[in-house]
Amino acid sequence: MEKDLKELYHIRRSAGYHSDFESFRSLLSYQARLEMLDKTGALSPSPSLVDLRAKAKQDEFRRHSFPDHVDPDFLQRAIRKAQEALKGPKPPKPFVPSLDQLRLAHAAKDEAIEERLRPKRKPLPTSLPPKDEAEVDAFFCKRGVISKSGREQVSHEDISRLRPCQWLNDEIINFYGQLIQSRAEGSKENPGAASGGGRGKPLNAHYFNTFFWAKLKGQGYKGGRLAKWTKKIDIFSKDVILIPVNHNNAHWTAAAINFRKKRIESYDSMGMERGQVFKLLRQYLDEEHRDKKKKPFDFTGWQDYILPDTPQQENGYDCGVFTCQFLEALSRGEEDFPFSQANMPYLRRKMVWEIGHAKLRDEP
Repeated sequence: MEKDLKELYHIRRSAGYHSDFESFRSLLSYQARLEMLDKTGALSPSPSLVDLRAKAKQDEFRRHSFPDHVDPDFLQRAIRKAQEALKGPKPPKPFVPSLDQLRLAHAAKDEAIEERLRPKRKPLPTSLPPKDEAEVDAFFCKRGVISKSGREQVSHEDISRLRPCQWLNDEIINFYGQLIQSRAEGSKENPGAASGGGRGKPLNAHYFNTFFWAKLKGQGYKGGRLAKWTKKIDIFSKDVILIPVNHNNAHWTAAAINFRKKRIESYDSMGMERGQVFKLLRQYLDEEHRDKKKKPFDFTGWQDYILPDTPQQENGYDCGVFTCQFLEALSRGEEDFPFSQANMPYLRRKMVWEIGHAKLRDEP
């Protein structure tokens, strides 16, 4: 199996995978486990990934062995899939018409106009300013309650989840969601127009915490008493509803109900099929509309949406960070995401600073 794993690693490297071999090993193990959980529908009693961390500790001493869910059949399927992807049709060479110099000149002008209208984002930094980096280190050393925002708070045990190679728990996800919610509520106007540097202004967004999905999936609209969640708000007046989704207590993804675009959206850093997300959120929309508006929801023009080039993780533990960053960008009406696996170390420390100060940074 070790030989097959190395063969697959080299195939993936030739296709653009950038991380090291041990990260690839953890990614493959994680992917195999997610596939197994999807097939069995297994659920863990806690939504906080505690058992997953315990499993990781058990695996520390079998660094060069394989978990039970990574078997030869799984590796062979992965190799065949990777080889087929490499053999796929290459994009055709661009057709160059006559008068190409004139056309290129027009294209250059169009590009200049586009740059003025929609400036390209600058790449994310690799670190915070020195003063802020020192504050992050201080937050990691602090004990007890680190920060509070609304009804949410995080302790030193929670904030430690933002150290490298750690899974995020409900407390971190929900605290970050509260920061997104507070920013949206604090904006006197929510036009969603572009601001400096190409960043969108906060939309009129509403954040459902991590327990919303657990209730919707486990108990349904009526059994989970979800009508009470919106007694004081009208979700149909919002631009977007933001929802973190925990899959089988093993993986975080982001979902959104985008009223501006008429879309049910799913963003998964593992690129897995999420038909259940679309199905359950459509059911929720209809039942909520029947409860609050006394008639069925009109789905005319609505679509289920997955961004084709959703950023993908290259290990088995960064899904929570990707999810938080998806939700933050969606709360500003972004249509794509300026981060990748390479940005995760910076984004983890940025999140520590934001949680410690109970506010989101204005810059990327």
